[in-house]
Amino acid sequence: MTSTTTTPLRLAYGTNGLTDLRLNDALALLADLGYDGVSLTLDHMHLDPLAPGLAARTADIAHRLAELRLSVAVETGARYVLDPYRKHHPTLLDPDPEARAARTGLLCTAVRVAADLGARAVHCFSGVRPDGTSEDTAWHRLAGSLGPVLEAAADSRLPLALEPEPGHLVCDLASFHYLRAVLGGPQASLLGLTLDIGHCQCLEPDPPATCVRAAAPWLWHVQIEDMRRGVHEHLPFGTGEIDFPPVLDALKDVGYQGLVSVELPRHSHAGPQLAASSLHFLRSAEQHSIGPHAAGQPTAPQPTAPQSAAAMQSPAEQHIAPRPAERGLAPQRPAGQHQAAPPKHPTGTAAPRGGTPC
Repeated sequence: MTSTTTTPLRLAYGTNGLTDLRLNDALALLADLGYDGVSLTLDHMHLDPLAPGLAARTADIAHRLAELRLSVAVETGARYVLDPYRKHHPTLLDPDPEARAARTGLLCTAVRVAADLGARAVHCFSGVRPDGTSEDTAWHRLAGSLGPVLEAAADSRLPLALEPEPGHLVCDLASFHYLRAVLGGPQASLLGLTLDIGHCQCLEPDPPATCVRAAAPWLWHVQIEDMRRGVHEHLPFGTGEIDFPPVLDALKDVGYQGLVSVELPRHSHAGPQLAASSLHFLRSAEQHSIGPHAAGQPTAPQPTAPQSAAAMQSPAEQHIAPRPAERGLAPQRPAGQHQAAPPKHPTGTAAPRGGTPC
């Protein structure tokens, strides 16, 4: 059987998997293949956020995207964009305030670039908790570092979508909700979610399709690839363990309208071939999806881009309580409970095999 939903998902491919191509060539490739969009990682290989003439270069890319009719999301997972010696450093959790400010500044630059590109979302992540840093210190350091970025995103009417990353402080859906509790108030309502489907398979207790439905009220950006349980390794489709038709079906059921972006950052050597085969795989999987919408059940509306803090609140936003959130447990959202100060977030399970290879 095939799904009765007629609108296909909007598929994209990440430029972090096309680093052997010039950016203009990568964009042309994706348009020629039939992708709807691109997830653009700001890095020295493509659109360097630290090089001179950023505004002019951004304008050129915006013009090219319009010519090719590609939507765009901006991602910030470049490995060595700030520190040529240490991957993903500095982070929002760095003990050095100036180092944290450098990451915050990069994210604010990403927001400006995204606004100039007409992007659908801006992606970020927390970083790994530094050795010797307590859990409480790390959480409040993260909240403070994110504050200016959240304000910049709100001013630009752009969703900021934080990705739970295996091995990071925010590693799963439970810790995403814990961060929202630490932020509290209007800032919590400004924070959205990047959901990586492979990460769900890697370490969430529920199947990826269930994670999609649980994440729906906060979902602004989706990354997708194959993966195995307990191993953080981004794999081409069909070489891992994920059953994709239910995942794609869930995205349709919740009314997700953003980009679903293939993320294969360690496969640039075969980028053009994998971009083609990935698109074919996902479109074929869509044709075999079955879900509640086929039985006439209503779908959840997908929120539009934010115009204010209130505009980003989910329907149940006023009634969401944080859980103490042992990592690896699915978040709960009991109604009618509030906590002025979040409980201590206990140390979670060990990072999956493979650490943080992205």
